[in-house]
Amino acid sequence: MTQNMTHRQHPIGSGFTAASTADEVLAGIELSGINVVITGGHQGLGLEATRALSKAGASVTVATRNPNRAAARLTGIERVDTGRLDLLDPGSIDAFVAQYLDSGRPLHILINNAGIMGGPLVRDARGYESQFATNHLGHFQLTLGLLPALRAANGARVVNLTSGGHRLSDIRWDDPHFTNGYDPMGMLGYGQSKTANVLFAVELDRRWAADGIRGYAVHPGIIHGTNLGPHIAEGMARTDTLSDEQLRAMGLIDESGQPVIDPDREHKTPQQGASTSVFAATSPLLADIGGVYLKDNDISPLDENPQPITFGSGKLPPATVVPHAIDPQSAQRLWNLSEELLKA
Repeated sequence: MTQNMTHRQHPIGSGFTAASTADEVLAGIELSGINVVITGGHQGLGLEATRALSKAGASVTVATRNPNRAAARLTGIERVDTGRLDLLDPGSIDAFVAQYLDSGRPLHILINNAGIMGGPLVRDARGYESQFATNHLGHFQLTLGLLPALRAANGARVVNLTSGGHRLSDIRWDDPHFTNGYDPMGMLGYGQSKTANVLFAVELDRRWAADGIRGYAVHPGIIHGTNLGPHIAEGMARTDTLSDEQLRAMGLIDESGQPVIDPDREHKTPQQGASTSVFAATSPLLADIGGVYLKDNDISPLDENPQPITFGSGKLPPATVVPHAIDPQSAQRLWNLSEELLKA
């Protein structure tokens, strides 16, 4: 891809900021009669998106490996149900799809929110690296399966949760499942899967926009929840193997060990982090725009000359999208590869 590529990564001046919350983004938007499926919509960012979309009137189906546990966390949220889905199990994905299609409901919004991040090399039953298989391939299978319901909506959006971590790795075309080269923290695998999330949105939009289905990739930020345990940086980096000293050096915690909340530097609450997901899913400002990477409730500019990033350097990768993640030829290539991997 050349530096002079034509692209759509131009901010539109949404009027929202990095500090805007999901409720603020949804103010004045009426979602009665709108059906939503969100993977992992019972915890973290997913739970906040579920709550905000329901509050605006939507009916939400939370796809989760443990529906009973999820239902307990969703207590008090109106118009929400659950369905079993394991993104590493193709049979589970097919069963979820069949159940949803049998309901006869159109699907207006699909938020591919769930994911895993870092850690030792794990393979699924097919031998596929688990982060690529979960974060991308499982959602790819789910989305293709739900296509009839998305078409039936006569206007639908697919939102893929990605991360600034996409800057860590392009797709490893010759070895996507890490026959070799897997780093101890698993961040190259994570980066590859996050690049795949963006490329999937790009190609989905190209293929399906004529059917009224638009695709978006969303970077939520570095999300600090109420649990001050090791995973305080959900959106960008695995932190369970980092010392407090390293976390301080990365600007994730202060001197007293408390999370740093600074939306302008990507450090957000769950309410702020979920805002870009619901912005992508509902904003009328995006009615004629798709196939783009969003951050801070707007379209991200393109960093056309990204500097190399090494995880463990004491710096988190910037969140601005880079060329390899929106390359249209790579997007088509990944789609074809994903179809082949599902058939294998």
